[in-house]
Amino acid sequence: MGLIKIFSGKEIFALSLQEKIEAIGVNTVIRSNNQANVLPSIQTEKAVELFIQEVDFGKASPVIEEFRLNL
Repeated sequence: MGLIKIFSGKEIFALSLQEKIEAIGVNTVIRSNNQANVLPSIQTEKAVELFIQEVDFGKASPVIEEFRLNL
C-alpha cells in the first residue's frame, strides 16, 4: 500500500479535486513545492500534487475521471 499521484497542476484545481474526493470518504495528501514563502523574490509557481492511497483508487476513480472531463 502506497500513495499514488492523481493530479499535478494549479493549486486551485488540486483543492477542488481534493474536496470532491474527500466528500466520498477518501483521504488525500497534497504536496506543494512552492518556495515563494522561503524566497519571496522568486515568483515561479510550482505544480501542486495530490495523492491518495492505492487501495482507494477504485473508489475515487469515477470522481477523478469526471473532474478531468470537466477541466
